[in-house]
Amino acid sequence: MSTFQRARRRLRAHPFALDAALAAGVLVCIVAGSLVEPHGPDGVTWALRTPDALSLVLMVLGAAALVLRRRAPLAVLAFTGGVSLVESVTGDPRAPVAMCVVVALYTVASATDRPTTWRVGLLTMTVLTGAAMIAGPLPWYAQENLAILAWTGIGATAGDAVRSRRAFVQAIRERAERAERTREEEARRRVAEERLRIARDLHDVVAHHIALVNVQAGVAAHVMDKRPDQAKEALAHVREASRSALGELRATVGLLRQSGDPEAPTEPAPGLDRLDDLAGTFRNAGLRVLVAREDQRPDHAPALPAAVDLAAYRVVQEALTNVQKHAGAEARAEVSVVRVGPHLEITVLDDGTGTGRREAPDGTGTGTGTGTGTGNGKGGGHGLLGMRERVTALRGTLTTGPRYGGGFRVHAILPVETHTSAAQDGP
Repeated sequence: MSTFQRARRRLRAHPFALDAALAAGVLVCIVAGSLVEPHGPDGVTWALRTPDALSLVLMVLGAAALVLRRRAPLAVLAFTGGVSLVESVTGDPRAPVAMCVVVALYTVASATDRPTTWRVGLLTMTVLTGAAMIAGPLPWYAQENLAILAWTGIGATAGDAVRSRRAFVQAIRERAERAERTREEEARRRVAEERLRIARDLHDVVAHHIALVNVQAGVAAHVMDKRPDQAKEALAHVREASRSALGELRATVGLLRQSGDPEAPTEPAPGLDRLDDLAGTFRNAGLRVLVAREDQRPDHAPALPAAVDLAAYRVVQEALTNVQKHAGAEARAEVSVVRVGPHLEITVLDDGTGTGRREAPDGTGTGTGTGTGTGNGKGGGHGLLGMRERVTALRGTLTTGPRYGGGFRVHAILPVETHTSAAQDGP
């Protein structure tokens, strides 16, 4: 830090000392100015003169008042203006006491708003200049009278400029701080959204595949002694489900790698093109699944965005997993995927009668609703909550609830054209 910066910081820490030094400097200047006669006798341009006692007293009073200019700027301006007014009409020749008014007017302009500066500045200039022209000892057109008008105007203008610059710098600083806070909040929001997305993916992968492994392992244990061939087939399904689970987990966890880690897997996210394979895994686990699809893209219609494709797949996966876990051994599921105009509708129905029907996001309660449906019975998982979050993130709607006469229904409506894809396709 330079010597100038250290001195400036020290002065800012002691404003009263700075004002006292300023008052002393002003007093020296006006006393020195009062000792000089600009129009001396016998054609001499400059000459020395001796100011009278009243002028010296007024100069000391005006300069001393500047010590309090920060604490009471308007009062100091009024006092120095009165002192200068007295000197203007009594001094002969008068001392430059108006310099105290200039400093006081600068302080008022730098500490108040612009309308106040205009009103106070015009009043000060009018009163002092008019008094000097009308009642002063010099002719009204003397340059000393015009100097009062000019210097008071300069003081008001300079103070207003300093105040405007200070406000501008403060606005820039506040804007920078606000932008920094906004960036930090945006970063935290994105991190939270990414953690939530990864948590949903992990839940969908683990819940689906572990449910299939559990079912197939139970089948294998049940028929191991009597029907070893069927047990081997069930174990093969267990191995296939575990392999698929490991692959999807590797792809999901790969997103958490740091920049210096090996390259993360680039396997594409699952979509509706793998819907038949998904239904096949449940059929192998003993669940009867019927799939009906009418989601072919019409001519000139936008392609299905990747986010919608993945969300639709996960909704069907989670719904069938819940059927497998809660609907009972004799349950049958029906999956319908229909593209209606700008929307994709996914419906999963079952006719199960299991007692622990569905998991609820909050662990309790029953009900249906748009984007907030919950199941009935037991459970404290996050499957339906994850479905709701996926659907609402794409500005879709989700309705879940028991069917009349038994069973459960999951119905999701997803917009085919999301805000992201629309922005990418735009001009």
